[in-house]
Amino acid sequence: MKKEYDFSGGKRGPVLDSTGKTRVTMYLDNDVLDAFRSKAEAAGKGYQTLINESLRKYLLEGEVVNAKTLRKILREELKRTST
Repeated sequence: MKKEYDFSGGKRGPVLDSTGKTRVTMYLDNDVLDAFRSKAEAAGKGYQTLINESLRKYLLEGEVVNAKTLRKILREELKRTST
């Protein structure tokens, strides 16, 4: 190793740019975390990846209209137009 290094052009911070992810600190119930860890181990994934996938799925399902919801909307609209 050199005795001296020149860090005059160096910048503080991470060496690599962010990959579209943000580090957060949050509290989860122990039983929830244990369940995700167990499921992740069985699936061969990391538990944080599984939590992220679960949150993404939850967000996407809120935007999808399933058959039951569609029937309800159609019934409500038909009632309005028939009266």
